[in-house]
Amino acid sequence: MSKNIFTLFLLLATSIVWGQTDMQRKLEERKAQLQKEIREAENALQSEKKKEKSVVTQISQQTAKIKLQEKLIATTEKQAKLLSDDIYTNQLKINGLKKDLDELKKDYAKMIVKSYKSRSEQSRAMFLLSSKNFLQAYKRAQYMKQYSNYRKNQGEEIKVKSDELAAYNEKLSIQKKEKQKLIVENEKEKQNLEKDKEEQEKIMKSIKKDVKKYTAEIKKKQQETREIDRKIDKLIREAIAEANRKTAAANKKANPKATVAETKAIENSSKIVLTPEGKIISDNFKANKGKLSWPVAKGFVSLRYGDQPHPLQKSLIVHSSGVEITTDSGASVRSVFAGEVTRVQLISPNNMVVFVQHGDFYTVYQNLSSVSVSKGTKVTAMQNIGKVTTNAAGKTALKFVIMQNATTLNPQAWLTNM
Repeated sequence: MSKNIFTLFLLLATSIVWGQTDMQRKLEERKAQLQKEIREAENALQSEKKKEKSVVTQISQQTAKIKLQEKLIATTEKQAKLLSDDIYTNQLKINGLKKDLDELKKDYAKMIVKSYKSRSEQSRAMFLLSSKNFLQAYKRAQYMKQYSNYRKNQGEEIKVKSDELAAYNEKLSIQKKEKQKLIVENEKEKQNLEKDKEEQEKIMKSIKKDVKKYTAEIKKKQQETREIDRKIDKLIREAIAEANRKTAAANKKANPKATVAETKAIENSSKIVLTPEGKIISDNFKANKGKLSWPVAKGFVSLRYGDQPHPLQKSLIVHSSGVEITTDSGASVRSVFAGEVTRVQLISPNNMVVFVQHGDFYTVYQNLSSVSVSKGTKVTAMQNIGKVTTNAAGKTALKFVIMQNATTLNPQAWLTNM
């Protein structure tokens, strides 16, 4: 009974390991993405220091880099924890295999001794000839055949178990080395994090006397951002109304008996009334949550979604309706998913916005210097739609927003490895 319980435990442990292997793969992908973003954040930071234009931008980029480092450390610690679990499970398997192998070898040794004794007492021929009748002789012949096969099978099982044990020992050795490597990497990253925090403190102290001036700049920037958000919201609501007018007209044409009240209900809805085709598009977009490609080929998240304290003035809460991705000057912007362009709008100097509809979802691309699409253009995933603008302070950052109807969503939950 205890052997059956142990076997069941090993089966459960194996299924857990399969799940952990998939998790390790995802963590490794996330780790690679974070390392890439940290490198790009460092490059952008060094470039900003050379320009010596905006201390506020430096602080923001330094803060973004620190947050990325903290996420990398957390991801590496998760990897190390999963490896520890795998090592523990594999050690259990090794212990079980050793026990099985010892029992097999003991049984095999007893069988060999018994076989040897049997051969010394009488030959196979005498064993058969001494049978009382043909039926007994046949049964004895079958017994000897089965005994011989059993010995052969036992020998093969010992070989299989030995090979399996060797494979698990090798796997365990590799995992222990991987874990040690992760520990070293994590320690190095923690040291880098401490250095960057010290660097941040130095910059903060150097501009202490000018904090009021910089705070005023930040507040002004936030006011401009809120104004742009209001324009975006207005444009989205107009797009929803336009889409619903088209749906109402198509519905009335397909169903002449549709009442005035039904038509008005569609036209006046604050949300997009989905057609069967629109629902399919919306469902496809929703099914790809967490898998959408980045809107730029390279870059790092320099401003997260939602409310957050400004790194320069902690009491000052910054609101972001999407994510800002700092990238290279002149970088191409691409649609994250297939859809239809519903708006192309200049909302402030050198700041064009493209709206792409996906059923009742919208992806919004802000801070474009030029666009290569127009209203009504059907775009595919990864299709270039424009280029990111570089502002007066030398910052090149795309603002990316996801909305369902007029409600903003967190893009970090939708983009892959973010």
